Amino acid sequence: MIILLQIGTTGTIAGVVFFVVVALAAFVAFKMLKKTVKMAFRMVIVAVILLIALVGGVALLMFGSGSKDAAPKPATTRPR
Repeated sequence: MIILLQIGTTGTIAGVVFFVVVALAAFVAFKMLKKTVKMAFRMVIVAVILLIALVGGVALLMFGSGSKDAAPKPATTRPR
């Protein structure tokens, strides 16, 4: 939970949404392949899709939000 708070809400939301969308795609693929492909091959396809979802979700979670450690911009020294 602490890690999620440090990352920011944008990265957290993007990572979770990406994972949910791809997980739903894996579920749809599993249901569509039910009658045409053997169970072992079907599970491999779903596992690959879920692995992509996990890696993409974590990547968006980690890199999706900007750095909170960025130094503030210095004030301008030129008078107007």
